[in-house]
Amino acid sequence: MGAFSIWHLLIVLVIVILLFGTKRLKSIGSDMGNAIKGFRQAVKDESKDEETKPADSESAANNLPPQSAAPQARVIEGEATRETTKS
Repeated sequence: MGAFSIWHLLIVLVIVILLFGTKRLKSIGSDMGNAIKGFRQAVKDESKDEETKPADSESAANNLPPQSAAPQARVIEGEATRETTKS
């Protein structure tokens, strides 16, 4: 009883086509395809960079300057609130 049948999916598809139109859905689909293609290309380029990087990173790790004793600054995301006291 909670599973979607093929008829549910077809009804949702018809409603989406009526709301957005086929032109807009086509442009959204092509934009998504281009984004996925760009992501795959970036991952492929990154893996090629990592293959050549280990030899360079070992030599760079030996030439690092010493770390300072001061703590590093951190950014903490959240909502700032101010507490008020009642008089």
